[in-house]
Amino acid sequence: MPADPRDVLSRPAVAPDVTVSYGDHPDQVADLRVPAGSGPARRLVVVVHGGFWRAEYDRRHTDPLAVGLAALGHPVAQVEYRRTGQPGGGWPGTLTDVLAGVTELPRLAAGALPGRVAAGPPLLVGHSAGGHLALYAAATATATVGGVLALAPVSDLAEAYRLDLDAGAVAALLGGGPAEFPDRYAAADPRSLVPVPTRTVVVHGALDQQVPIAMSREFVAAGRAAGGDIRLVELPECEHYGLIDPESEVWPHVTAAFRSFEEDR
Repeated sequence: MPADPRDVLSRPAVAPDVTVSYGDHPDQVADLRVPAGSGPARRLVVVVHGGFWRAEYDRRHTDPLAVGLAALGHPVAQVEYRRTGQPGGGWPGTLTDVLAGVTELPRLAAGALPGRVAAGPPLLVGHSAGGHLALYAAATATATVGGVLALAPVSDLAEAYRLDLDAGAVAALLGGGPAEFPDRYAAADPRSLVPVPTRTVVVHGALDQQVPIAMSREFVAAGRAAGGDIRLVELPECEHYGLIDPESEVWPHVTAAFRSFEEDR
């Protein structure tokens, strides 16, 4: 494991095979990666990056994750979206971008990677704030999502606001707190949208200092109580960034959770 787990955020990786656009804005794009091997077409995996929705974090920091998932034999799309701190980012642009990308990418990827993308809704893999966006997409556009692997997701926006995660990140996304914008929180907060209608696996490290594991425990418990198909994988020796690092000691646990979606097909 790297000495500093954050090294994965800037680690060079193989360049993507092609970039496609799902909208007119420069950030309404996705990088596609051809799956390893020459097997049959398989469903698309859409990686939704984190970074607390802020402009300074883009899809590049998930390059190692995307390469690792493509090595498992699936076509991968790293979706970009407008973020807070840039025009059109925040409410509602960040959320509508992800919905548009998730909806359009299976078609775009099938055209760009002929014979490699199976028909059907994609599997979303979201990390941190990207986990929030993946859960939001599954809850609000169910037919376009085939499952969610949420890695240390920000699954309760009201609680994240209360905890002031990343110094006001949720307020920057939604324009303020739950008392000021209750309708926005009701529409965008996964905790308000349980149960997530599609199969969901949440993986979270007990040593996470960015997004507390208690948030995932409560979210999964609420989803199960509401009848959702959701489970939590707790990793006792894992922090926040090992979940997106194929060189980390916990990567086999991430791939096992990912493979569980294949077993159900």
